This record gives sequence, structure tokens and C-alpha cells, in this order.
Amino acid sequence: MDFRKLVYSAEYDFLRTNKRLGRRIILMGLGGSYAYGTNNENSDIDFRGIVLNTSSDLLGLTKFEQYEDKNTDTVIYSFNKIIRLLLECNPNTIELLGLDEEQYLIKTSIGEELLANKTLFLSKRAAKSFGGYASAQLRRLQNAIARDSMPQQEREQHIYNSVKNALEDFRLKNEMFDKGNIRIYIDKSENPELETEIFIDADYRHLPLRDYENMLGAMNNVVRDYDKIGKRNKKKDDNHLNKHAMHLMRLFMMAIDILEKGEIKTHRTDDLELLKSIRRGDFQKEDKTFSKEFYVLLSDYEVRLETAARNTKLPDNPDMEAVEKLVEYVNRRAIEGDF
Repeated sequence: MDFRKLVYSAEYDFLRTNKRLGRRIILMGLGGSYAYGTNNENSDIDFRGIVLNTSSDLLGLTKFEQYEDKNTDTVIYSFNKIIRLLLECNPNTIELLGLDEEQYLIKTSIGEELLANKTLFLSKRAAKSFGGYASAQLRRLQNAIARDSMPQQEREQHIYNSVKNALEDFRLKNEMFDKGNIRIYIDKSENPELETEIFIDADYRHLPLRDYENMLGAMNNVVRDYDKIGKRNKKKDDNHLNKHAMHLMRLFMMAIDILEKGEIKTHRTDDLELLKSIRRGDFQKEDKTFSKEFYVLLSDYEVRLETAARNTKLPDNPDMEAVEKLVEYVNRRAIEGDF
């Protein structure tokens, strides 16, 4: 597909007409499966980019973090925001600095300088950031399998554990629990279609209704996601399951490259055969669970990541003085209109 030609189609006119974008875009390239090389006939086209902040953002009162066009799956980050994400080695943004040359669709002189300085953002933080994303991907995979393969009673226990985690996360972010308490538990269901069910007992005094509603919403979202099982498109869901498994492995691969070699390799040229095999479902069994070989492979990558994190020559944290100089240099050019 000719992505450069696509960028100049009417569908992407917003890149040229939006006052926040236009010539202020310093870097834009492929995102998602097309960036990794794992795309198939059903893959969406994603573009990711970086745009300079305006003088008002930097010196005045306006604030801008990103522009998103949902019709085209395009996300353009402001320069200052993406710097913050890159410092944490955020997987969704660091990959923009590791594309193949032909995968970049817009690249100005400032974009070139950012790419030339990409190693400034590589540190031991990659182990935590990529490992965290991989863990979340694994939980999604396990949750999807649990929804499909477990008997109702076991599935309810799995949902219960997820609801407890959601409640604990909510507790950590809020200070409302000094006004009372809530208990969740599993008991025999009064619903004839269920053997067991999750129940709650709540005892609060003078609790704002909105806080209570938000707490219940956090737990209800978990239950609602599981209950969607009866309404799913099975073929589509199987594709998503294998896609989760593929991205889990890809995250490990990218993290290991960063920690072992100090390289950001977004296009997984050397790993495509394995990744596409996972996406095709070659490691999935008839009951929708994954084969022993898949989990042996996963275990090997987990060990490799731990070893790479332990032995990496990368610094604990980025060189903030060098990053600060780069940010000041770029933002000064943005203010002066030198781009």
C-alpha cells in the first residue's frame, strides 16, 4: 500500500488544514500492525506523529497534549507530552523512534534531530514499562480464556478476583473509605441461570453519591466486560485472542532489544515468522486455550527479559541534563518559527 499517497488523500486533509498541525508536524509514521510488520488483510491503518507546541502553549495559557482523529486512527502527540512519555520508555510512543526509514511519512529537520538523539530516552526504565504492558496483555489473554473455557462457578471466582483488584485500585486513588466500608463476596445465587454469584454489602455514612456511583462503576465495568461473552462474534473474538498473544511476545522482544542492544526495533523483521504464526492461531488449541509450546516460549522470554534487565549497560534513568537541552533547543525553534 502506498501510505505516502494515502496521507495526501482527502480523508487526511485535517493534517494540513488543522491549525495545530500542518507544517508544525515534525515526525509521522506508521503505527500498529503495519509498523510491526504483523499486519494481515483485516488490519487497520494507524498513523502516529509528533507536533511542535505553539508559543501560547509554551509561554501563555493554552495547553495542548495530542490531536486524535478517530476516523483514521491517527494520533499526533505534542512535543512536550511525547518527551514525558519517552522518558518513561512508554511502549506506545518509543516505537515511533524505531521505525524503518521507509515507514516515516513526514520527517522534518527537527524530526531528524529527535531521531538522532533517541538513545537519550533509553534506560533501565524499559524493563518496568514494557514488562508492565506485557503483564497487562497477559491478564487480558488469561481473562479472555477464562471467559471461554471455565465452568460458570469457576468463572464467577475469576470475575470476583478481577472485581477485587478493581476495587483495590479505586481505594488507592480515593480517600472515601473513611466514611464506611464495602465487602464483596461469592454466595449461592438466587438467579436460576447461575450457580454462584458475586454479592456486596455496603455500609456508608454521608458519602457523596457521585463517589459511590464511581466506585460501583469501576466494579461493574469488570462484570460487564465478562458478560459480553454471550454477545460476541466468536470468529472476531478468536482473532483478538491470538492478537493479544502476539503482542505479548512482541513486547518482550522489543524490551529485550532495548536492554541488550540499546536499539529500538519496531519493525520485527527477524521475528515475523513467529509473530504471524501466533496471530494465525498456530499455538491455539480447539478449546481456545494455548498450547504448552506457547507457554514454554513465554517463559523463555520472561527469563530473557529478567536477565537483560539485570545485565543491561543502560543507565538507571535518562540523562535529564541532555534531554533538557534538547527540549529547550526544539521549543526555542518552535517559538521563533524556525521549523
